[in-house]
Parts: sequence; structure tokens; C-alpha cells
Amino acid sequence: MAYLITQPQLLATAAADASEISSAISAANAAAAGPTTSLAAAAQDEVSAVTAALFNAYGQQYQALLQRATTFHDRFVAALSASGNAYAGAEAAASNALRTLEADSQALLAGNAGPAAASVAGAATAAGQMLSVAAGDPAVTTLVLGASGLPIPPPAYIAGIPPLYIDPFFGAGTNVGVFTPEGLYPLTGIKDLTFDVSVARGLTILNNSIQTAIQNGSTQINIFGYSQSAAIVSLEMQALNPTNTPGGSLLPPGVSLNVTLVGDVSNPNGGLLARFPGLSLPSLGFTFGTATPDNSFPTRIYTIEYDGFADFPQYPIDVFSDLNAFIGILTLHGQYPFLTPTELANAVQLTNTVGSPQTDYFIVPTSDLLSPALQGLPLLDPVRAIPVIGKPIADLLQPDLTVLVDLGYGSTTQGWSPDAPNVATPFGVIPPVPPHEILSALGAGTQQGVSAFSADVRAMIASPHHLPLLTSTIGSVGTGGSSLLSGGLTGLTSALSSPDSFIAALQSANTNISNAIAFSTSTAYATLLPTADLATALVTSVPSYDVNLFLDGVEQMVNGDPVGGLIYAFGAPLAADTALLTLFGGFELRVLEHAATQIVDEFRIMTPAPPQTVSL
Repeated sequence: MAYLITQPQLLATAAADASEISSAISAANAAAAGPTTSLAAAAQDEVSAVTAALFNAYGQQYQALLQRATTFHDRFVAALSASGNAYAGAEAAASNALRTLEADSQALLAGNAGPAAASVAGAATAAGQMLSVAAGDPAVTTLVLGASGLPIPPPAYIAGIPPLYIDPFFGAGTNVGVFTPEGLYPLTGIKDLTFDVSVARGLTILNNSIQTAIQNGSTQINIFGYSQSAAIVSLEMQALNPTNTPGGSLLPPGVSLNVTLVGDVSNPNGGLLARFPGLSLPSLGFTFGTATPDNSFPTRIYTIEYDGFADFPQYPIDVFSDLNAFIGILTLHGQYPFLTPTELANAVQLTNTVGSPQTDYFIVPTSDLLSPALQGLPLLDPVRAIPVIGKPIADLLQPDLTVLVDLGYGSTTQGWSPDAPNVATPFGVIPPVPPHEILSALGAGTQQGVSAFSADVRAMIASPHHLPLLTSTIGSVGTGGSSLLSGGLTGLTSALSSPDSFIAALQSANTNISNAIAFSTSTAYATLLPTADLATALVTSVPSYDVNLFLDGVEQMVNGDPVGGLIYAFGAPLAADTALLTLFGGFELRVLEHAATQIVDEFRIMTPAPPQTVSL
């Protein structure tokens, strides 16, 4: 989506430049008018005379056309100048209106102080990129960024995020929504921005927003980043990191910065970007390797267990873990704004950090999520969706399947890496879990699964409500089919009531079907581009990455670790390919799903409902 940001002074400058261009062209044409309209004949013969007359006629026609173009250009310059004045007037009026609204809101809040009043405080804009929806301490500004596919944070999001993630720890201030592109081609759209371009633009916007807050007098700036915007914030933290700059922090003296990240794709030990350092996919515009710094500014990072973007398996040769992580992207990654204070209070703080970082890391186990639909392995969500028998089968499989999934994280009991959370940790090859521990966990899981399955079956027998539900569903489908047929016959009868109605119905149907087919065809072939880009990455970028991984293993062998180097040289490419093929396959399915949904919706929109008749 494009956004229009107009600056009246630029319109005035453009009008002046256009006027100067017109003057220069007019002078040149005036100088050429004589030679082109008064061409003398080359000789006294008839051919020369006719040729000269023809060229003179062309010159006169050109001068006439030039006069019309000059008139149009003068009108364009006048319109451009008037537009600049109109925009300036509109901005002045809007500014006055916003000041009045802000004053009225502050007066209202001053007379109705309380929890409800503290949560809402009008609206204002700054630099065309930010929206303020709540006011607290004027010296504290909280910048709230969206996520991939959410470039414009809605007011409820801007108002709801800080009390949940920021205010209890860093203090409340003025909450400001920051507009960033948040494109993630092809997941957010087959014509959307690539990740690299989107992040680069978002980084510029965030930096400008911080500078604006400082200029407005803020001495404390809180930043909230989510998913892609967490990567943007991570890059900004690196740029402002006091330890990275010779003169210390780039922030002015007396200005502090606090950061909160959720679903962080740059999470040092778990973020997808940090898992595959050195991997670049130019055809998709996606570059890996970014890791959130742990000692730049006071930071809190929250991750939901099995969220594949922020909690990707450390040992991706485990295909069960990869598949579970991808489905976790679809089902869990979007849940952060909806977590409750209780769920966040029960989050597990990872204390096995190295050194003394300024960052606190928290994991929200799926078993502690209050919504039953989100508990357990995302991999079993399709099984749970099966009517009647889905839940018993999922409960039977889950204990053992959880062990197999957790192996991808180097554990048999948790879905996150047991290694230090603040150390950038690339993927490994073989999980360091003893075989006897795996067998013991699988044995215990089998017993748990059988017990859960038996309990579900007994509950079904004791309360056999599923069959009536199924019968009711079938009955409603049958009724719906009868209603559809009846409606179709009614519409046909109405259309045949007169020749004019019949012809109009045919014309409407022809237009709608033609438009739907054209749109569907466009959508269908548009999906070929991301498919081709994914294929290009698989046949070029991934093999190149495999070669580099192999050479890393060879280097490890040369440096005195022949066994470990040999395992890495052949195992690392296999592990990386397993993870990337799983992700690419999932992304391709999502692209096809989106295309199919758009096509179906288009046919539904362009196919009108049958005419309704009214009985009197």
C-alpha cells in the first residue's frame, strides 16, 4: 500500500521550476519560429516551391500546437501553485482543529481523572508517520510498531500494548503509533515489498521517529517491536549501541531508551534470522544473520513456545520440529497482542545468560496459554479439527510427538533451546540428547497418550452428543442446498417473466463472469512470480549456502576436530536443506491458498444473488 505525504513548500518549488522550464522552451521556440515558418525555396522550379511550402506549413502547425501546449502548461503551473496553497491551508486548518481537539480532550480528562480516562486521550499526528492515541508522562514517549502485514497500528493496538508489555516495567508515557511498511513478500502479498526493502525503510522511519520524540522534549523513549518490526528495532539498537560508537551513545545526554520485543525474528537463540547466519536469498529479498544485541539498552523479549519465527528449532534436521514450527508461525505468532497479564506473569524467565546482559528473556509455554485451542503442539491442530475422533487421536499422539518435536530444540521436555538465550546461536546438526533419555521419554509418553485417549473415549460414551451434532450439520447442509435450489429457481422464474428482464439478466451474468475470469486469471499467473522466486532460491542460493557450510566443516577438520568437522561438513547442509525446504513448501502453500481464496471471493462477489420475490 502507498501512502501520500504532501509538503506544500515542495509544491511551490515544483511550480516555480515548471514555470522556468516553460520560459526556456518558449524562448527556444520563438528563436526557431522564423527559420521554420519562412523557409525559402531552394530553386525556381515547382518541386522546390512545393517542398518549401510544405515545410512552412509544418512549421506553422507546430507553432499553433506549441501555443496550445503553452496554454495547458500555464494552467498546470497555476493549478500546481494553487494546490500547494490549498494543502498549506488544509494543514493549517487541521493543525488548529487538532489543537482544539487536544485541548478539549485534556480538559475532559482533567475533569474525569481515573483508570478509564487514563487509557484514552485523543488523536494527533506528527511528521505524517506517527499517531498518538494516549498521553501519560510528557517526558516519556512510547513508540509502538506493528508487525508484518500490519503497517498502520490501529488505535486499540496502540492503546492496548503499552499497559500489557511496557508501562508496568518502564513507566507510562505518550503512546505513539509508528507507521512502517511491514512488507514480507510473498507471505503478505505477491506484489508486496520484500523483507529487506521493508526493513530498510522501516529503520529510517523509526530513527526519524526517535529524533522527533527527542526534539519534542522526551527524555525517555520506550520502543515496542513485534515480528518484522522487532528486526527493525534490533538494527536501530545496533546503530545506537553505546559500545559500538567511539564517542559513546548517539542519544543526547539525559535521554534513555528502553526496548520491548515480542515474536522477535532476530531473537539471538531462536529467531529465524539468527538461526541461519550467512544465508541470503536475493530472489526473495531476504537476508538472514541479524541478532538482537543483548547489552545495548534495557530490553525485554517475549517468545511463545513453538512460534517458528521467534523460536525456530536449533537442530532442524528434525523434520517434525520444523513442521511444528511452521504451523506455529500460522497459529501462534499472531497471539502476542492477545496474551493476558496472567499468561505473561506465568512466562518462564530464562536466567542461563552469559555475562551480565541488559536484556531479560521470557518464554510463554503453550501449556500455560488460557485458550484450549492454542495449547499443545501446533502440528496436531489439523488432527484436532477432525470431528468426533480428532481430539482422542491428538491426545494419543501428543506425548510422544512432543518428545520428537522437542528434540529439535536439544531437549525432551521443552520447546526452546536450553543454551544461553543471549548468545547468537546458529543451527546445529545432531541434538546432544542421550539415546537412553529419548527412549525413556517416549516410553512415558506412550503411557500418557493411551491414558488420555481412553479418558476421551469414556467421555464420549458417557456424553454421546456428537452424533446429533453431526446429524444436525448434515440436515442444515441439506436445507441450505434446498434453499439455494429454490432461490435459483425463483431467480430464473423472475428472469423469464419478460424478454427485457431475461436479456438484462444475460448481460449482467456475462459481464460478471467475464470480470471474474479476468481477475482470476490475473491472480493465477501472478502466483507464478513468487513460485519462480522460491524455485530460484532453491536452485541457486541454497546450494551455494550448502557449499559454504561444507567448507566450514572442512575448516573445522583442518583446525584439529576431524570427527566434528566431518559431521558438520555433511550434516549441516542436510539440516539446513530440511529446514529451508519445509519453510519454502509452507510459503508456497500459503501463496496458493491466498490466490485460491481471492479467486473464490471474486466469483462470490461478482456473481449476484438471485432476485428475491415478495408475496403480497
